[in-house]
Amino acid sequence: MKKTNDNKSTPLRFIDKDGSNKLFFPTVRQRVDAYFKENNLSKHSDSTMVTKTIVLLSAYLLPFVALLLFQPAFGISMVLWLIMGFGVAGIGMSVMHDANHGSYSANSNVCYWIGHTLNLIGGSVFNWKLQHNLLHHTYTNIVHHDDDIEDKLVLRFSPHTTVKWYHKVQFVYAFLFYGILTLYWTLFKDFIQFSRYTNNGVNKNSSTENKISLLKITTSKLAYFFVIIVIPTVFFHIPFMQVFVGFLLMHFVAGLLLTVVFQLAHSVEGTSHPLPCSKGNLENNWAVHQLNTTVNFSRDNKFLSWYIGGLNFQVEHHLFPNICHVHYPQIAGIVKSTAEEFGIPYLEKASFWQALTSHIRTLRRFGNIPTINEALS
Repeated sequence: MKKTNDNKSTPLRFIDKDGSNKLFFPTVRQRVDAYFKENNLSKHSDSTMVTKTIVLLSAYLLPFVALLLFQPAFGISMVLWLIMGFGVAGIGMSVMHDANHGSYSANSNVCYWIGHTLNLIGGSVFNWKLQHNLLHHTYTNIVHHDDDIEDKLVLRFSPHTTVKWYHKVQFVYAFLFYGILTLYWTLFKDFIQFSRYTNNGVNKNSSTENKISLLKITTSKLAYFFVIIVIPTVFFHIPFMQVFVGFLLMHFVAGLLLTVVFQLAHSVEGTSHPLPCSKGNLENNWAVHQLNTTVNFSRDNKFLSWYIGGLNFQVEHHLFPNICHVHYPQIAGIVKSTAEEFGIPYLEKASFWQALTSHIRTLRRFGNIPTINEALS
């Protein structure tokens, strides 16, 4: 969408200037479809995905049950809250993510209920689908259209926004702020997004539908805080400060893990941050745009791929969000070879460490460069 002064939005258009890459996506899609057909495979989840769902939900729910039933000493309780933090991040990356893309199961009811594990960890499915499925996956790395790269408090993720003096050291303090992501999400983000998406037209529901949606979001938040804070302190008489500190620890761990993983796919060296021309056109078609703005990392690390839901195969995810992530390692070779055949860069970092250090260097670079408009003036 193209931002205007009245806070309304008009569609951006992806074009292929010379038409040389217009066959890339039909070709790679045909080859990926052939892979599933030839191997008689479903594009949705398999038994390993079901097992993973059980494991990660258990990592979130069982430590909480243990906190209530056994009321361990402060040190042990912090370990349990820490495990819950890993569970929250795992659910966000590996479970609800696929379900809310519709790739978890061919059964829409299964996707609906599994997708609402996001509400179980304090978020809102309604807003997430608008932010992630619609804006991020369509307008990846386009400033003021992709919420994931919008400036946040003291963080700058785009070369096209205004640089502040404190951005020069954002590569130092960024990870502290990453740790408050999920806490901010549970408290404020969903309400802020709901208001913004309603005002700028991203949310196209009627007034009546929005009243119902807002009521659901509010009720879900109240239920979340009642369970996670009120029940332990009021009904099980666990000291409030112990619960509060553990709650903050859980969210810091989850926020740090989630933010780092998502940033490693788009805010690293090699990715582009294209701007539309005055007519709202972008210089590449949608599929090529995804490859130019998205990076894979650590593709050979099986445990990492398992835990983060294949988000290290971000190129494949952006091209095929309707395919469950358990299949990404198998189709990555098809995508890479087809991209090379068409002369399109296939961006990847060999390891998690390479991706992380590249992200830190990118934060540092964005903290020092002026906006593109300032540089050209």
